[in-house]
Amino acid sequence: MLSVERLVAAGSDYYIHTPSRQAEGMFLYPMQVGRFIYEPGYALWRESFDSFLIMYLQRGSLTLAFEGKVYRAAEGSFVYIDCYKPHEYSSEEGCECLWCHFDGLTARGFYNAVTSRLGYVFTLSDAVPALGKLQMAYGAFKAGGPVREPLLNKYLTDILTAFLLATSNTGGNRDRALMVDELIAFISEHFREDLRVEELAVRANMSLYHFIRVFRQETGFTPHEYIMNVRMATAKYLLKNTGLTVKEICRSVGFSSESVFCSAFKRSFTVTPAQYRKAEQKNLCDVSF
Repeated sequence: MLSVERLVAAGSDYYIHTPSRQAEGMFLYPMQVGRFIYEPGYALWRESFDSFLIMYLQRGSLTLAFEGKVYRAAEGSFVYIDCYKPHEYSSEEGCECLWCHFDGLTARGFYNAVTSRLGYVFTLSDAVPALGKLQMAYGAFKAGGPVREPLLNKYLTDILTAFLLATSNTGGNRDRALMVDELIAFISEHFREDLRVEELAVRANMSLYHFIRVFRQETGFTPHEYIMNVRMATAKYLLKNTGLTVKEICRSVGFSSESVFCSAFKRSFTVTPAQYRKAEQKNLCDVSF
């Protein structure tokens, strides 16, 4: 539909989408998408607009006030904000934007991961992958045909994935991501050993504090949490798929004490290793029957 908002030029259009229950339970989904030409002097302030917003500046510039700071988005910039929070943007000279309000089960996780590294206003060395999908999402509505929610989910996921890849493709971020990838591979090979976080920090050539912070930024886990997750996942597999005793599994995943292993397993999964194996064997029998 055509916009009638003040200082939005004629010809600007937008589309409203009400997601299905399936989309709300499974997907990322657009709520509004459009292309606006903002005339000089345009300004908008909202206390809240329950969604996340991605904008791409096709020409002109825009000023964003968000989280207590002011940012300037120039031509070729992306803006990515949490509209559940108060936000304001304006344009003194005017600008043209392609934009999408969206939400979904994984929306906040994507938002936190991207903005923690790129901020709320950023440019990409190659904007084509993200911009192309944003244009396709807009085009899906503009064409006037049936809207396929799985495809819209893919467009949004591709956009956010392009943002995430950009966080590890430049300068120190690329070096940091490669370092963490190498350590993850090392952990996968040596998790059965007595791995110490201090030794991993030495391998990364970082102080212990800095290493833990960087590892957590890249993976979402501290190094100790990541090692424990690998051990627990392996233990579950062995309990379900082998005849090894709990004591043998304990040693094979890097624990020297069976009691410590059983306590750690119960903290992770609320059942003991023996209870987990018994439940899995019962499930297998039920399926076979």
